[in-house]
Amino acid sequence: MSLSVIIPTRNRAGVLDACLSSIAEQSLATSEFEVIVVDNGSTDETPHVVERHHASLQLRCVHAPEPGLHVGRHEGLREARGDVLAFADDDIVAEPAWLATVVERFRDPSVALVGGNNLPLFEHAPPEWLARWWDIPANHGRALGHLSILDFGQGRFDIDPNFVWGCNFSIRRQTLLDAGGFHPDAMPTERLRWRGDGETHVSEWIRRSGLRTIFDSGASVHHRVPASRMSPGYFEQRSFAQGISDSYTDIRRAGGSRIPVFASAQLRVKTGLRRLRLHATRTTDEADAKLKGVQLGALAAWERGYDFHQKEVRKDPALFSWVMKETYL
Repeated sequence: MSLSVIIPTRNRAGVLDACLSSIAEQSLATSEFEVIVVDNGSTDETPHVVERHHASLQLRCVHAPEPGLHVGRHEGLREARGDVLAFADDDIVAEPAWLATVVERFRDPSVALVGGNNLPLFEHAPPEWLARWWDIPANHGRALGHLSILDFGQGRFDIDPNFVWGCNFSIRRQTLLDAGGFHPDAMPTERLRWRGDGETHVSEWIRRSGLRTIFDSGASVHHRVPASRMSPGYFEQRSFAQGISDSYTDIRRAGGSRIPVFASAQLRVKTGLRRLRLHATRTTDEADAKLKGVQLGALAAWERGYDFHQKEVRKDPALFSWVMKETYL
């Protein structure tokens, strides 16, 4: 088995430096894996950061100037020599056992995907509403997709692949190829309507194929949460983007040449909005009321994003063709 770590980046030299430092300090010998930094059009000190880490890692930097996270991920896939690909965000700090654990789990040929905890590195103490949201139980522990943070505790067990997120996403190369690669993700603001559902497509393909996904707490990372992300406005921004992604997914699932109207999805959101509004008016707990207000704003933003994408696809045949592409490899 061979292992490639793939890190797409764009203008985030500072956090990339810390990420690469944590990878250089892995318990797995650096001779046992390669690191590929995919520069997705940086204009900052990224080349100098990469150069500083050449001595401590088997490190290559490749360039993929076209915008879109899927572009960087696919360039890393093409460049990688490994049978197993560990995709990571540039703002993670990896636990020392991360890669050794990934290698160990993939010794089982039935395993297609491996993830671990994505523990928060808060820039400062989160506001009370955010701390309460983060503490809400989810699946095996707690998870907050808006910040890509997840804590399922200690241990090793089979897991729904939709709880393995792109900041810590280790997959067999052949599985990724069989799934057709990643869908569009993390577009610049001016290209947001071209966004897709990212690694969710791959996770769903793995689930439908009956392949195993393993959670192992040894394969954990810490994910930075800067102050700019601990605000209601950021949660609305993420929810708007998720609405676009969900519209994209629904259109692809429907197939054909007609853009469907997904009244059921809209009904679910409207029902959720009504319930949250009712709760917010009845609660006397100030922090709870604030949380419900943020959740209301996020749900409303999701609905706006979903509607925006549906309308954009209807009026632009080129966008519809993009949504329906068989593969983006």
